[in-house]
Amino acid sequence: MHLYIATTNPGKLRDFAAAASPQITLTPLPNLKQIPAPAEDEPTFEGNARLKAIYYSHHAPGEIVIADDSGLEVDALHGTPGVRSARYADDHHFTDPQNATPDERNNLFLISNLTDIPLNQRSARYHCVLAAARDGHILAIGHGAVEGEILPAPRGTEGFGYDPLFYLPSQHKTMAELNVATKLIFSHRGRAFSALLEELSANL
Repeated sequence: MHLYIATTNPGKLRDFAAAASPQITLTPLPNLKQIPAPAEDEPTFEGNARLKAIYYSHHAPGEIVIADDSGLEVDALHGTPGVRSARYADDHHFTDPQNATPDERNNLFLISNLTDIPLNQRSARYHCVLAAARDGHILAIGHGAVEGEILPAPRGTEGFGYDPLFYLPSQHKTMAELNVATKLIFSHRGRAFSALLEELSANL
């Protein structure tokens, strides 16, 4: 089975590839950077994943195209940043320090919002939803999640996004402190992709 992935993010591609069987061929959607991105204006991960999969499938007629939406849900913050995880700091015009990367700003903004939350009340999860579509029609949906806690300061240099703050109690490490092999075991994207493939195989 050949699948196109609507992403050029190397971290995401690695997670998906690790969950794929040898019978699955994964390829980034051709010319993705030249395709105008759709508005991701749905209130849920699944809504955005469906929207993107349908949209990008029109750019590869007859092929199966997969799109994802994923992010961090913090219970003490009522599930935010959620679908706005990648734009969390920008949404609130949080720009300090000015030379910080988007990921660094998001992490700093999250830390500031949890200042008064005790460490034992910082439960959170990474949540990913994948949608597969062909010629504008959804074929399958896959959900994946991993539970953890948010630390008051970043630890580790691997990974991206909120990984330096996302602590796995069972491993006594953040996602950014795990080696690649261990991180793949806990990958919410990998879990979502496995679920997607199971449903996709049953529906084709």
